[in-house]
Amino acid sequence: MIQPIDLCPGVLAFTTQRGNVNTRNKYSEFNVCNYTGDDALHVLDSRMMLCMQLGIDMDSLIMPHQTHSCRVAVIDNRYMSLDIDKQENVLDGVDALVTRLDNVCIGVNTADCVPLLLADPEARVVAAVHAGWRGTVAGIAARAIDTMVKQGARPGNIIAAMGPAICQACFEVGDEVVEQFEKAGFEMDSILTRDARTLKAHLDLLGANRQILKKSGLKENHIFTPCKCSRCNPASYFSARALGINSGRTFTGIMLKK
Repeated sequence: MIQPIDLCPGVLAFTTQRGNVNTRNKYSEFNVCNYTGDDALHVLDSRMMLCMQLGIDMDSLIMPHQTHSCRVAVIDNRYMSLDIDKQENVLDGVDALVTRLDNVCIGVNTADCVPLLLADPEARVVAAVHAGWRGTVAGIAARAIDTMVKQGARPGNIIAAMGPAICQACFEVGDEVVEQFEKAGFEMDSILTRDARTLKAHLDLLGANRQILKKSGLKENHIFTPCKCSRCNPASYFSARALGINSGRTFTGIMLKK
């Protein structure tokens, strides 16, 4: 279920895998996302299994209700002291989380978008970011880094890893999406190709986020993309393009260990 990501000492980083997949069930087998149509009891059971593997209480598993926004929330002691309704309000419409708390797992749910984990092991600040194409264009990764810096991190110390996401060959987009990336100032030569037969555009979403990370001050050798394409590997990871939007989500999380 948990696929570890080797990020840095003192930090547990991972992504989940689907498990023993029933091809007739788009939420099979392991899914912790509760807003894409899955049965609530199945989601709860999956979350309990994850918390058992992580050795934490359910209250220490934090994930936002993502909406392709550019909002970043800080998970601190004040947040942890709120009642559940107020916590849900904080997390609604948020696509990145930052924390300095030990043994609190933050993470994001994806099904082709880029899940990005960030850690400054010296300042002990971590972040989890959901970067779809809209969030990428709006620079959500940069906003998460800015929030980490406000919590004491230094860009040159931050290590980044991207989890399973759609590869460039699978990510066909319309020209209106290409225009959004051009207007945002991305170096298009390194992230845009066109199919020789159809002339359709294909974007490298991982590469686009790598550009953002480097512009934000991260070192080239501190940026890793260790996981496979979500659409090419639907037996391991959920893919909206392979399964439809009413399907499960892959959870990519990070936790500071005491």
